[in-house]
Amino acid sequence: MPEHILPLPPKWEKDLDCGWVAFKSGNDDIRGYFAKPKGRTDLPGLVMAPENLGVIEHRQDVTRRLAKAGYATLTVDPYSRIGGQSPRDFKSPEERRLKAFLATPDEQGVPDLQAACDYLAGLPEVDRTRIGAIGYCSGGGTLYAWICGRSRNLKAAVVFYGAPTVQAQARADGKALDRVVDAHKLQCPLLVHHGESDRAVKLDEAKRMVEALKKSGQPVEFHIFPGADHAYHDDSHPNYHAAAAELSWRRTLEFLGRHLSSPAKPRAA
Repeated sequence: MPEHILPLPPKWEKDLDCGWVAFKSGNDDIRGYFAKPKGRTDLPGLVMAPENLGVIEHRQDVTRRLAKAGYATLTVDPYSRIGGQSPRDFKSPEERRLKAFLATPDEQGVPDLQAACDYLAGLPEVDRTRIGAIGYCSGGGTLYAWICGRSRNLKAAVVFYGAPTVQAQARADGKALDRVVDAHKLQCPLLVHHGESDRAVKLDEAKRMVEALKKSGQPVEFHIFPGADHAYHDDSHPNYHAAAAELSWRRTLEFLGRHLSSPAKPRAA
């Protein structure tokens, strides 16, 4: 391989502490990619649920971006139990997605996300009263399952093109999963981003989920991005849509800032 295209070593992030950590989910050891601002305390925390590619370099980069924005961020590896990589034995994109869903059921993923939240809450530099969550694609679907009746103490959540349903052949029990059923149990304010031209998770599915989420009484913000396909926020993906990515990221940081900001300290008498 020519030297000029050899993989680069990790970039030096001199203002961040970042790297892999391990925590328990039940009896299992789970890993996650963690990043936080160096030397800071009283930080808000974020749990991130990645898409079905797992904690690839792009997802690590987004973890660091959130840390640079002031958050102690932990991205959970959904494939921790099988070596940290998504299933490799597939012959088509459809088979890849199917096997990825089978390897990361909600029954496993939801407790892992809660365990990651508990890990963050136990860190001395994190304010346990200000923890939120963010999820992408299949991870956004797992996030829906978590925040609709199964989370503890989350203050806000953001979903990018999350999957409201899982088809029957992608479930070990052979039964289709519709997360809309529990949407009315939403436990925290939520921001949802979706591309108008999403071919993987149809816009009508997202709209149906959002309407059900609004029945919870929690604040739900929903933004549709014209011309944007699935995975539009990933600047390493062919579907990257710069305008949609930039606007949804700005709205995400504004939303998280409103809900996870430090409460004002009372003035001295």
